[in-house]
Amino acid sequence: MANPQKVGAGGTASTVKLDQIVADARRASEKRDQGYREQALKIYPWVCGRCARSFTNANLRELTVHHRDHNHDNNPPNGSNWELLCLYCHDNEHQRQLEATGGVGDIGDKGGNATHSPFANLKALLKKSDT
Repeated sequence: MANPQKVGAGGTASTVKLDQIVADARRASEKRDQGYREQALKIYPWVCGRCARSFTNANLRELTVHHRDHNHDNNPPNGSNWELLCLYCHDNEHQRQLEATGGVGDIGDKGGNATHSPFANLKALLKKSDT
């Protein structure tokens, strides 16, 4: 059997290491709790603000924080700029925002409107096939 080394104050090397791990985990938890998602999850019930779907610890990862003004830097401590939305409602909200501002929303989109009209010459093509 290995003989643990003594490291002052009556603790062993393994207990000191364990204490350090626990302290690091607590600091990391406190840092995460300061994030806006964790704050919002503490303030609001775990229900989607649009479709009213309820969430538990098992599916909480599917509940997102939506910034009402679309500014991710605007995080008041009272949560007045946040609402909890499920993934589907959150995607829908951002798609509606893109459409309202004229963006197409595709990857690589430059923010302009679509200019291609696939049926622009349909009448001429139909007449051509009739002859």
